[in-house]
Amino acid sequence: MRDAGRPVVARLRAPGWRDPRLVVGVLLIAIAVTGVVAVLRAADDTVPVYAAAEPLAPGAVLDESSVAVAHVRVGEGYLEAVDDAPWGAVLTRTVGEGELIPASAVESPEAYDARRVAVLATVPVASDVTVGAAVDVWATPAEGGASARVAASLPVAEVERDDDAFGLSGTTVYLAVPQDEVGALLDALATAAAVAVVGAG
Repeated sequence: MRDAGRPVVARLRAPGWRDPRLVVGVLLIAIAVTGVVAVLRAADDTVPVYAAAEPLAPGAVLDESSVAVAHVRVGEGYLEAVDDAPWGAVLTRTVGEGELIPASAVESPEAYDARRVAVLATVPVASDVTVGAAVDVWATPAEGGASARVAASLPVAEVERDDDAFGLSGTTVYLAVPQDEVGALLDALATAAAVAVVGAG
């Protein structure tokens, strides 16, 4: 027999999926998440562009290993990362590591008119002469006379530093030389008793 003096405690039941309060709560959460995503997308005005993954010199051929994709807020004029990737295109100027690649600095291999010339330096080359650096080439005539600058402000495409068994070192500096300057440079090197590759600053 139920005690008339005790209050009756109602048994609480967990709300089911048919409970309108639960349905309304889920809808409110979904609307809030959708709104936040929409606001973030509207505020994100970045575009994917290519940046140099390493120092790149004129004549460098673009491929997946030489570039990285950066999402930045920039104006027009940079090489955008699109489905039609510019693999095989050639750089016309030096681009430093992490630097965004200008669209104007890229052209087809057929249009690129510079040539890579190997210059064997007979005197030590400074350690800061690396890929992308600008250098001057000085030559001392074999028949004697003062050294003269035979090329100016040429970009370095590659540097090979070798040590032989006798402790002597030789450095070959590969330069990107405009096609119309190649002949004069080769003539000067062919008749030189000494060649120096000097940083142009």
